[in-house]
Amino acid sequence: MNMLLLPPPLSSRFPSFHLTSPIFRHRHIFQPPLFAATTTAVATTSLSSKRLDEDDLASLQNRRYDFTPLLQFLSTSDIATTNDSDSDSPTSLEPAELHLAESYRAVPAPLWHSLLKSLSSSSSSISTAYSLVTWLQKHNLCFSYELLYSILIHALGRSEKLYEAFLLSQRQTLTPLTYNALIGACARNDDLEKALNLMSRMRHDGYQSDFVNYSLIIQSLTRSNKIDSSMLQKLYEEIEADKIELDGQLLNDIIVGFAKAGDANRAMFFLAMIQANGLSPKTASLVAVISALGNSGRMVEAEAVFEELKEGGLNPRTRAYNALLKGYVKAGSLGDAESVVSQMENSGVSPDEHTYSLLIDAYGNAGRWESARIVLKEMEAHNVQPNSYVFSRILASYRDRGEWQRSFQVLKEMKNSGVRPDRHFYNVMIDTFGKYNCLDHAMATFERMGSEGIQPDNVTWNTLIVCHCKSGHHNTAEELFEAMQESGCSPCTTTYNIMINSFGEQERWEEVKGLLGKMQSQGLLPNVVTYTTLVDIYGQSGRFNDAIECLEVMKSAGLKPSSTMYNALINAYAQRGLSDQAVNAFRVMRADGLKPSILVLNSLINAFGEDRRDAEAFAVLQYMKENDLKPDVVSYTTLMKALIRVEKFDKVPTVYEEMILSGCTPDRKARAMLRSALRYMKHALKF
Repeated sequence: MNMLLLPPPLSSRFPSFHLTSPIFRHRHIFQPPLFAATTTAVATTSLSSKRLDEDDLASLQNRRYDFTPLLQFLSTSDIATTNDSDSDSPTSLEPAELHLAESYRAVPAPLWHSLLKSLSSSSSSISTAYSLVTWLQKHNLCFSYELLYSILIHALGRSEKLYEAFLLSQRQTLTPLTYNALIGACARNDDLEKALNLMSRMRHDGYQSDFVNYSLIIQSLTRSNKIDSSMLQKLYEEIEADKIELDGQLLNDIIVGFAKAGDANRAMFFLAMIQANGLSPKTASLVAVISALGNSGRMVEAEAVFEELKEGGLNPRTRAYNALLKGYVKAGSLGDAESVVSQMENSGVSPDEHTYSLLIDAYGNAGRWESARIVLKEMEAHNVQPNSYVFSRILASYRDRGEWQRSFQVLKEMKNSGVRPDRHFYNVMIDTFGKYNCLDHAMATFERMGSEGIQPDNVTWNTLIVCHCKSGHHNTAEELFEAMQESGCSPCTTTYNIMINSFGEQERWEEVKGLLGKMQSQGLLPNVVTYTTLVDIYGQSGRFNDAIECLEVMKSAGLKPSSTMYNALINAYAQRGLSDQAVNAFRVMRADGLKPSILVLNSLINAFGEDRRDAEAFAVLQYMKENDLKPDVVSYTTLMKALIRVEKFDKVPTVYEEMILSGCTPDRKARAMLRSALRYMKHALKF
């Protein structure tokens, strides 16, 4: 058998292949030794001298093989597209190919695996890798085909060629190795439905998925912001049921997953588990936990985790400080927020745009506008260029405090700083004007966007449409809805929900049905908000049968009704004095496993009040107290209204006094109720 001992220089089409370590994380599969199976290597001995023993590692490490002829052959043949028919058997091939196959007959499997990994590591050579697998199988040169296929599936997945990976997987019966590779490929490409279905199929076939797949799936869920605490808990239960050993990476992924899902308790539980196992949590895991605790208002615990991070020898960086800072800003603790920034600077950690944005939010929420402007100056002093988002936060703060006139001032300061407004800034500006019924300014801002070459998105159109609807300008809203579609911007579910509500307020029921049909024809399914809107508009118009039908359709579609939906129905009954129907809706709500909110119970009080059943209205107040639900100013005001309706004026001052003693600050309506009752009492005394 002839062998090229001194191969010719490699064609430029074939770069040097540097074989690397395995691409799988601790999977229990073959771990190849570090062979230098490069295309420019020199064979140190004739392959025909003897068959290599694959277990003789010392011997293999001293041998090198030249794959140049094979790679040149694979690059010019259509081997990857051939089928498995009899005509493709080795005996029917050209003598040159048979001779080539025989020249590699003694190459051990580990070197084929290493060569395949090298070819698979680059998108430019992945087609050659595909051809190599087909060619090896055709000539029976490497018998661990499941490993070859898993390597190639993994590579196709990394190259975002998931369809090709699935086609390849169909050429072999799926084994644990190829299952794992395919699940990993799906997870890396964020095709979670396929990944989870494959895991279920794998379990059905009697195989057990490995912990790497669970890591990849949780990472994908976290990346795509589709993480849900109940889903993650179900995955963990599967891990426990399969008795899969948790490694540090998987535990860290679980911690981050629960934290991003807003389940701080479970994130803390797994943080304790990783520490109990003698493993070290990653900085990213601790930052995620701090953020989750901060979002839940649990700042004492967030601070403790932050200190734990420092005590563990990990130097907090900007992201860690920002997570803590965000929690204090959300809690309205301006002093603590300022303290975090001071600690940050004293530790030599540079604030970034997000840090300054959070600090501006804190000052804005506290009404300290001058301090917010000083922060902008500090950004410039630290060579941190403020961006459009920072100014949008300042604008949002003015909006939330009712100072919409300052919008023009913010825009002016923004341009003076050399920052160009972006779409998000203009969306906030339109929302600000719309919120305070300044529709002319909102439309002028919309036109300015267009003149500056900024294309409106769904948020822009939806904001414009909804602000016109709220102002009762339904015709203009409808015109904007049509203009949106003509501009090439497809309405989303939110857009349809806005228009359904608009047509419902106008009692244009045929148009409501038409919108639902058009929505579904575009592949948009009604969501909980859609059904809540339908229940509300039907209820407000007294079309209670239609409202109940919407509830049933929603349940049959697998969607769970919300407390807000039942409140809309109960409130609709209340406004018509239909207290028995309101009570029945309340019972159905409880049967659906929903805990009543103050909003729902206030509507129930109103229903009894409108029906002149004051005793039952006060029974609802007692229910609140017994179930640790604090009545608010609306609860007491509605009770006062119920008493006035049944002319029990003398009891109104008692309710007013109880409201003050409970810590509720009476509003203008409550004070008006009291004055009305006292006036009637005074009038009665005269007679």
